[in-house]
Amino acid sequence: MADDKNDNTPSLSEIRERIDDIDERIQALINERARFAQEVGRSKGDATSAVDYYRPEREADVLRRVEARNDGPLRNEEMLRLFREIMSACLAQQEPLKVGFLGPEGTFTQTAVFKHFGHSVRALPFHTIDEVFQEVESGAADFGVVPIENSTEGSVNNTLDMFLTSPLKIGGEVELRIEQHLLGSEPGLDNIQRICAHEQSLAQCRGWLREHLPEVELIGVSSNAAGARRARDEQGTAAIGPDVAAAVYDLELLVNNIEDRPDNATRFLIIGRELLAASGEDKTTILVSAEDTAAGSGILFQLLKPFADHGVSLTRIESRPSRRRNWDYVFFCDLEGHASESPVAEALEELKSKASLFKILGAYPKAVN
Repeated sequence: MADDKNDNTPSLSEIRERIDDIDERIQALINERARFAQEVGRSKGDATSAVDYYRPEREADVLRRVEARNDGPLRNEEMLRLFREIMSACLAQQEPLKVGFLGPEGTFTQTAVFKHFGHSVRALPFHTIDEVFQEVESGAADFGVVPIENSTEGSVNNTLDMFLTSPLKIGGEVELRIEQHLLGSEPGLDNIQRICAHEQSLAQCRGWLREHLPEVELIGVSSNAAGARRARDEQGTAAIGPDVAAAVYDLELLVNNIEDRPDNATRFLIIGRELLAASGEDKTTILVSAEDTAAGSGILFQLLKPFADHGVSLTRIESRPSRRRNWDYVFFCDLEGHASESPVAEALEELKSKASLFKILGAYPKAVN
């Protein structure tokens, strides 16, 4: 007797017709969303630019709800990426956001820009972290993206030091898994004579390189993008870097994921000119010091005690020279919660009375991955 359990299975042509119908509805809904985004812009006046109605705390809330209701088969990461791009395109209808980043093109920082803002922005590469801060301060860029710490290499001190004098605020964070790929202009490994990459990338891939390319010369350069340019222009040269570098410099991905530690990640900060409202799941970053940190006797305990008393969790603390006098330090602290909400607000008010230097660097949504 014939098995009839597949009698109701749609044919391939029927499946394709259903997919076409779904695509049509998706497209109509995206355009409907875009029209409402235009209404948001018009409600704030014709003279406003994208930065005036871009609300990072609102976007973070939208993405968290996308993640919460996702039941597959697409992974959360893919669903979040799709919605980021939809929001990015809707925001950019009149004028795209201008986002400065530590360049050149093809770096992990550029990847962080696109992960946070989507691809419908003007990504502006600058040579130094200082330049990124300066361009955002001047208004030439709406926001900036700078690295703050790596899970294996530690803090980026230049970024921390810029906050000592800059009026800019932290408006978000991006956590990026660092995937290092071997890039080249010719397929195969046999013709590789040298590999050009940033020293950190060479160090992060040392084990793989020792095992698979022990005779190849390793050359440290200013950035992975600089290494990718040499790989494009020089015969026998390969590079290490992200897949975006392969796209920018027209290189082949010779070997994927050659990093020695699969959990290697870098955290980036979004810098802007305003403090943000609470999003529901936030961090606060502060800069604090006391008059006699040079003496050191119990000072750090006194500065941290308000957080313990009010039940506020610290996720990170870092010290840097204050630049006021020798052996005097300031402390950068990341806290769970928003500066305007209890119990963080009460803890900060108490801390402020004990500190000689107190500055809220930002209160911003936690990274949504």
